[in-house]
Amino acid sequence: MAVTIKQTETSPEAYPDSPEGLSEAATAIVSAVWRRIETYTAFRTTVRDVTWIVEGCGEWVPPLTPASIASVEVWQGDEWQVAEPASSPLGGYTLPGHGPYRFTGTAGDDDADVPADILEAVRRLAEYMAADVNPAHAGARVVSETIPNIITLSIERSPAWMAQALINSGAADLLRRYRRA
Repeated sequence: MAVTIKQTETSPEAYPDSPEGLSEAATAIVSAVWRRIETYTAFRTTVRDVTWIVEGCGEWVPPLTPASIASVEVWQGDEWQVAEPASSPLGGYTLPGHGPYRFTGTAGDDDADVPADILEAVRRLAEYMAADVNPAHAGARVVSETIPNIITLSIERSPAWMAQALINSGAADLLRRYRRA
């Protein structure tokens, strides 16, 4: 079985436009939100260069989608040689030897519409992450603020609240079908 042992992905020149209706605070962090969602999923919304190093024989399908392969090379002794593996039934390649192979191409599609589920996930995660911008609250388990005779405010949350933002915001549920395998 062919296995991806290394993936080198460049950053895109830009991410898609922000979903409509974001708050000012959420709009300010939307690039970070796109990066976080792309780390979680195999789907790419904008084009970027990618190189995969693959070992083993058998079928291999690019782990990012949509992907376009420009060249395939196999390591022969001390240099990369052009290879022409056969297409596979699942949209990838059938690799005859153990390699390693180097696939060079792109992932993403600037012309395609971003799926509505992904835009909603971006909106939810951006609003969740922007909801509390008070640096005194970051990572706090319990924060209490009191204005005598007026109000007492207490905030309690897990120290890992930001690490769980994809799940707690509901974005992870929307991204389930785009998740990395």
